[in-house]
Order: sequence, then structure tokens, then C-alpha cells
Amino acid sequence: MRLILGSTSPYRGELLARLRLPFAQLAAAVDETPMPEEQPAALALRLATTKARAAAQGQRHAIVIGADQTAECDGLLLGKPGTLARARTQLTHLAGRSARFFTAIALLDTESGRLLQDLAVTEVRLRNLDAGEIDAYLRLEEPYDCAGSFKAEGLGIVLFEAIHSDDPTALIGLPLIRVRRLLQALGVPVLGTS
Repeated sequence: MRLILGSTSPYRGELLARLRLPFAQLAAAVDETPMPEEQPAALALRLATTKARAAAQGQRHAIVIGADQTAECDGLLLGKPGTLARARTQLTHLAGRSARFFTAIALLDTESGRLLQDLAVTEVRLRNLDAGEIDAYLRLEEPYDCAGSFKAEGLGIVLFEAIHSDDPTALIGLPLIRVRRLLQALGVPVLGTS
């Protein structure tokens, strides 16, 4: 079985490479617009599944991984900011607060049609940040393609007071503990076990 990551994200690709399994990356362009009243966890699961199905089109003998991440703080959905101004607004809102990140995965076996899903929840508490710190961080790292406007795997770690998660890779975008568990459930050996 081939392993396909339904994402061209360099962050997710670097994470999956840690498992030392050969894989390909394919774009899985989907509409990420939330449905009316859709909660962040449900949105992440729906998008991960939609991405797995999109990347699986035309693939045979493959396990396709779809992933998505959403975040919320005080009931406000935090998406990818896309611009400096939106990133500044997000980090200003997050300063001194806690946010929850929902990182969903969906693994689809293209032969059997079997679909497995899981969700990791990470709570991040940001320290009180002043405008100068926010602007310096955004200038140095430009995290405009990251929900919450920071890169936890980079300099963004200095913005935090604490991180609470049972899967340390979840915040970066691909919860490897869960990925390994679901791969094993689908019969893909990791470290020679199945």
C-alpha cells in the first residue's frame, strides 16, 4: 500500500517524514468555509475527511491521510490570517488568553473504503504580549498561513505561557501519535509491527 499525504503543507510533510515511511504529497484543494453554526472540532473533522477523499481520487492501493486544524478563543474561530493586519488582530486578541486547537486526521484506505478519523485537542495559553512584541514576531516569522498567527515549531514558542496536549505534534498540524495508531489499525507497519 502506498501512503499519500493529502496536503502540500511543508509542516505536515516534515512531521510525517519522522515516521520514516515512504509517502507522496498531493494537493487536496477543498472549500474550507465553515458551515453555519459549525463548531471548530466538527469543522476540522469534516475538512480532514474531505481532504482525504479529494486526494484519494484516482488512487489505488493507497492509504490517504487528510488533516486539518481549526482554533478558537473565547468562542471566536481563528483561521489562517493571510495578512499582516489580520495576524496582528489575532495575536492581540490571544494575548494573555487561552485558545484551543483542534487537529483532525482522516485516513482512507482506497481499496476497502475504510475511513478512520481522530481529533487531538491542544490548549495553548499565550503570555501577555505588547504591540511591539507582536509586531517584532510577525516581522520575523510571517506566520500568515497558520491558524492563530504563530508557528509553534519556530519562534512562536516564545509567545506561550503553556501548552497542554497529549500529542506534542498536534499543534504543528499532524498528530503523529494518532497517525501511527490509525496506520497500525489499517495494517500499515510502523517500526516493523502491525
